[in-house]
Amino acid sequence: MRAQHTPHFLTAFPVYSSAFLSPSHLVLGGGGGTSRTGIKNKLRVYDVGADRNIAPVDELELERGEDAPMSMAANLETGTLACGVNSPEEMLSKGENENCRVYALKEQKLGLLSTHGTLISGDLDDFQKVTVLSPDGKTLAVAGTKSLQLLSYPSLAPLALAVNTDKEIYDATFSKNTLVVATTHNLLVYALPTANSKGSPSKNKKKGKQKAVVPSALELLRTIDAPVSVSGSTGSTFRAARYHPENTEILYTISNTIPGRSRTRKAAPRQAYVCKWNTTTWVVDKVRKVGDKGVTCFAVSPNGKLLAFGSSDSSVGLLDANALSPLVAILKAHEFPPTTLAFNPTSRLLVSGSADNTIRIIDVPESFEKSSWGWIIMILITLIIVLLAFAIQQSGGKP
Repeated sequence: MRAQHTPHFLTAFPVYSSAFLSPSHLVLGGGGGTSRTGIKNKLRVYDVGADRNIAPVDELELERGEDAPMSMAANLETGTLACGVNSPEEMLSKGENENCRVYALKEQKLGLLSTHGTLISGDLDDFQKVTVLSPDGKTLAVAGTKSLQLLSYPSLAPLALAVNTDKEIYDATFSKNTLVVATTHNLLVYALPTANSKGSPSKNKKKGKQKAVVPSALELLRTIDAPVSVSGSTGSTFRAARYHPENTEILYTISNTIPGRSRTRKAAPRQAYVCKWNTTTWVVDKVRKVGDKGVTCFAVSPNGKLLAFGSSDSSVGLLDANALSPLVAILKAHEFPPTTLAFNPTSRLLVSGSADNTIRIIDVPESFEKSSWGWIIMILITLIIVLLAFAIQQSGGKP
């Protein structure tokens, strides 16, 4: 089915992250990063109109030497935004990195509320690549390359000891009681801390002082390995994981295959698959191949009806969340692969962004029932019947 969509060129603004603060207020994060290109790192707020046009609302230029906002998540009820911005290199070299930040949009202006450092690996190239809020908006998960921190939102107080992984972290997703961390090689399912398990009081002999709470480690419930490789590949890696927003017995994952290497034959293409998991049994219910290139970004609509993905072939696609059937494909959405996808709260708009300085605003149709395959199948059946009837008539009525 065709969907109306409009591209927008943003001068000198490579886009890496996005989120909606309201049905029409879109926040974009981007810039030139830490490279000395002269391109400023910024947060921008736009108002998205019914005609898919955009109007600037506010722009917050980050401090000199700070990195581009590479991931973000928004809380619609409070009008706040959590994102990852690395501090300048001179602070990083001292082990000081206030990478996790919370901003608020008040009277059409973005302002900084709080910061917290979660990247303690000492790797100057590490950055906050994952920023995810829990469904109730009270818990924040942020992750660098191999470390994830669970924080209270918006205070950013630690709720548990950091999760350190052997493999690279690509995504995280919350249900009411669990946190799933997607690394390249497995899914790590953790129990969320309850009010009685968020830590124990530290020893403090001085009277009259409130005892500090020492966070405890998250309980690992299970580990799920990446799907078995397909023909021509040497394995697959998880790229994204998202719970269904209204049914946490359903989890979606994106897997990219790893092409096999051979001196005698051409390497197989890097294929991408979406899997629909039953989280009661942790068995895959459905699998759908979504392309011959790796998926670069993934999103689930707030109403739980649609899945969106961006591919390294620069396309953007929409799938039915139940059947995983394709609904919309925009083959050349950007010049470079999409870096971010965001549905608005009503699930009527989808925005894709790219490092090519563009975003594309896509109108999500209200209904897909009248589109494409149903009518095509009916037309084909009608044509077959007509052709059979014509053939019988030409043969003198003999079957």
